[in-house]
Amino acid sequence: MDGFLTESDELLRLERECRAEGFCFVAGVDEVGRGPLAGPVVAAAVVLPCGIPLPRVNDSKQLSESAREELNAAILALPGIQVGIGEADVETIDRMNILNATHLAMRRAVAQLRQADFILVDGRPVKGLPLPSRAIVKGDAKSASIAAASIVAKVYRDRLMVELDAVYPQYGFASHKGYGTAEHLEALRKYGVTPLHRRSFRPVREILTPPPEQPLLF
Repeated sequence: MDGFLTESDELLRLERECRAEGFCFVAGVDEVGRGPLAGPVVAAAVVLPCGIPLPRVNDSKQLSESAREELNAAILALPGIQVGIGEADVETIDRMNILNATHLAMRRAVAQLRQADFILVDGRPVKGLPLPSRAIVKGDAKSASIAAASIVAKVYRDRLMVELDAVYPQYGFASHKGYGTAEHLEALRKYGVTPLHRRSFRPVREILTPPPEQPLLF
């Protein structure tokens, strides 16, 4: 890791503003897995402790896998850290759509926290959160708490997809984590749809119910 965050760092400005308004336990919330064709959507909620040096976190998408793993371990080892993980499975995604399932996963993550009184959430506003909240566009680049949540969620989901790769090894989940890569789409066409696949997503749906062939033009 490259250095530490201190209380005056710009990446902690939003947390400082919340505490100046009287909030004590500010949770950052982020999700991973909205886009894949398979596997759950996962959200994490993180309340970073105050008054101690913090790992220099960043948006998980900007980090290598090894850097994410290292930062995830450092985050979880912080004294007084609070972390909640929430999931919405494939059946839930197909039943209520990916946006609503993502919001559900976020609410479940927040519910796992021991103590929180305000939420900084990445992206657009999330309906049904149990606490006052503020939505921050590109929040994982602006808030240490959201960045930490993005790392925790990403590492958790990636590890889960590696485990699922052992169940369905022909699909390559360990490498693409369920995203619609050429390798994944080819495996879908060759081996069919598994219970891990999101049947409401078009590439999967088209394999389940292929569109009718177009008539040939002579």
